[in-house]
Amino acid sequence: MTISLLAPLKETMHAISSGLLAPTIAVLLLLMAFVVFELGGLMVEVLKERRNTRVDVSALLYSFQKKNHEEILSLIENSGLFQRQKSALKEMIRHRALPAASHQALARRLLATEELHYVRITNRTDLVARLGPMLGLMATLIPLGPGLIALGQGDPKGLADSLLTAFDATVTGLAAAGIAFFISRLRKRWYEDYLSSLEALLEGILEVFGDERRVEEQGKA
Repeated sequence: MTISLLAPLKETMHAISSGLLAPTIAVLLLLMAFVVFELGGLMVEVLKERRNTRVDVSALLYSFQKKNHEEILSLIENSGLFQRQKSALKEMIRHRALPAASHQALARRLLATEELHYVRITNRTDLVARLGPMLGLMATLIPLGPGLIALGQGDPKGLADSLLTAFDATVTGLAAAGIAFFISRLRKRWYEDYLSSLEALLEGILEVFGDERRVEEQGKA
């Protein structure tokens, strides 16, 4: 009785696993194509943003002191900061008339927006780094069943074909995951540095306009 119930369950499970082979291989190939696309995007990012160009944040903060908003805008525009950093700093200066608490809230919001932007970028390759080995393992194990059956039936060619598919899937999954991991680590290191620089510059602008408010209040008093 148990054997009669187990047989259709095993057949169903075998049909499911066999049916998953083609979609798994297709997804693996898509992941590899996506990783190649991200690698190209990384190279564009290097060339376009000139990652080897470093901005002296301390010197830029010193240059903000005792400057009006137009002079600060000019300093930011002529600096080597990245475009997203410039946009965030310009947004802070455009809203310089806000009360101190609101201005600080805006700075936190701008910083959080940038963090979210960079997290979304790195999440893509993080996902590939996790999915690659999993899908590679799936596409490795699924062909082994038919390969063992072929071996039992004295069909070495069928076994060789199954093993070739399994090995190719393993290599593809690990290659996609390895490249994605490399891209994620490199970008995270870049973005942490950009965010820390942006945070320091936002705080510097808050301090400059805070001093202006205190001077204005003292003058009115």
